Amino acid sequence: MTVQDQTGKGSWPQLRVEDWQGTRDTVQLWTQIVGKVRMAHAPMLNHWWQVPLYVTPRGLATHSIPHPSGPFDMEFDFFDHRLAIRSGNGSVASVGLDAKSTSEFYAETMAAPAGLGLETTIRAVPVEVDPAIPFAEDSVHNSYDAAAVQLFWRQRVQADRILDTFRSSFRGKVRPVHHYWGTMDLACTRFSGRAAPRHAGAHQTSRNGSWRRATRTN
Repeated sequence: MTVQDQTGKGSWPQLRVEDWQGTRDTVQLWTQIVGKVRMAHAPMLNHWWQVPLYVTPRGLATHSIPHPSGPFDMEFDFFDHRLAIRSGNGSVASVGLDAKSTSEFYAETMAAPAGLGLETTIRAVPVEVDPAIPFAEDSVHNSYDAAAVQLFWRQRVQADRILDTFRSSFRGKVRPVHHYWGTMDLACTRFSGRAAPRHAGAHQTSRNGSWRRATRTN
């Protein structure tokens, strides 16, 4: 694989999808596992704002996750190439990010918070991918190119900066910049205040005329 990292101010690191396809598909599934852990505990918010990840100076992370045993967070560190799990009592666990199957990553990622007293149960099937192989059975997705992953993160840093500037001048309702793990999207939405079109299987909220699904899955 040939990638080019441009680290100058305002530069955009170059990384083609075809240069890291296997790693991209694997990392997407790994972020879904972490996102589902957050989803299992965070209270429901409008537009599912309780589930995304966020760009950090080292990678991608959750916000603080509430848990009966105390708060914790999870961060993909793309410098040390580990998933850090940090609890509110100061305890830390980690899972290495390297070439391993998704089933291995899933087992390690569920065991690490459990070892800190932060047991979690998720619906252990990926979303918005085909085929949707259950995490515990997935030996297909097992690639991890550390250099490509860091370039991906550097692209996210630049896009996050631009979108955050874009949202800052809008006085209406606007979402924070989010990394949605279902589709690997970095998104920011501004709301006009007009009623949104109805979606099948959804109901209208009473305050802003938007629509959301009435069911929740993990």
